[in-house]
Amino acid sequence: MRYLLLLLFVVIFSSHAESIDDFDDEYVEKKQEPFDPLSGYNRVMTNFNDYLYMNILDPYLFKGYDYVAPKVVRSSIQCFFDNLKFPITFVNNLLQLKFKRAWVDIERFGVNTTIGLFGFFDPASTWLKLEKSDEDFGQTLGYYGVGSGFPITLPFFGQYNLRDLVGVTADAAADPLYYDDYRKYNMITNKYEAWGIVVYKQFNEGSLRAKEYKEFRKDAIDLYPFIRDAYEQNRNMLIKE
Repeated sequence: MRYLLLLLFVVIFSSHAESIDDFDDEYVEKKQEPFDPLSGYNRVMTNFNDYLYMNILDPYLFKGYDYVAPKVVRSSIQCFFDNLKFPITFVNNLLQLKFKRAWVDIERFGVNTTIGLFGFFDPASTWLKLEKSDEDFGQTLGYYGVGSGFPITLPFFGQYNLRDLVGVTADAAADPLYYDDYRKYNMITNKYEAWGIVVYKQFNEGSLRAKEYKEFRKDAIDLYPFIRDAYEQNRNMLIKE
């Protein structure tokens, strides 16, 4: 009897050990690195962007800009740029068959352009509770099942993937900041001024999120994959909304 119980214990333990091994194998498969052929370049560029942010932008440029333009001013400027994105969000909501959101985009643009003084203020959100959407063509491609491709880290502009870079190129066709015919109306004389505005927009937004980035990077053991994976998770969440 004693030997029978011992044999039964060995059989149960062996099967349990096999299940643990199967679980470990499955876990390892799930934890495999994503397809990242530019990982070497991406790591270097992530470290460059991080050094630029932590050693130049945050301690000097952002603080100097904050002194010249307090947060309330920078927030109003950001509202203005967000209002200009109406054609992008509207078109992509239509492409994703989100007709209710597309109508809200029209309402928001009308209210913020008039009552909100050309978009420098956001009464559509604060007064009318009209929720802001932030759709782009990268999300539209993801909505129809296009994969993200491989990660790409851009200097100054940060983390992207191949699908979203294609999306940015397509969105540029509807973005007033890239619209070449500005020159006909003497609003922007050349493409370099347009790019200067785009860089300024990015700089202004970064100044508003300086604390967020510093808090975010505190949890990173290895900065590049931490940013890469967080970016992918965020984009997937936006696509599913």
